[in-house]
Amino acid sequence: MNPACSKCRSALSILDEAGVGYTVRRYLEDPPDASEIEAVLARLGLQPWDITRTGEPDAKDLGVASWPRDAANRARWIDALAAHPRLIQRPIITADDGATVVARSPEAVRSVLGR
Repeated sequence: MNPACSKCRSALSILDEAGVGYTVRRYLEDPPDASEIEAVLARLGLQPWDITRTGEPDAKDLGVASWPRDAANRARWIDALAAHPRLIQRPIITADDGATVVARSPEAVRSVLGR
């Protein structure tokens, strides 16, 4: 969770309205390591480039837009996300049953409620 992120604040508001409990991880203060990112990607069914914010200044500095999006470069992407957590798309919500979504829309947030 990034308090400056409107999508994060919106997701929290929806969760609060639904009366569900949750734990917030401030990923900028407590960044996930590569193995945690791997686990989240597995639950999402996505690749690291699918959750990378390529418009961020760090992404531009690293030149990620030109990185190949293939198995041979997957670890490079994951390492970049671990080293530069601002690049991680947000918010990512994991429900008690393990269902995980990139909750950029209210519908995505609601998709994990009541599971």
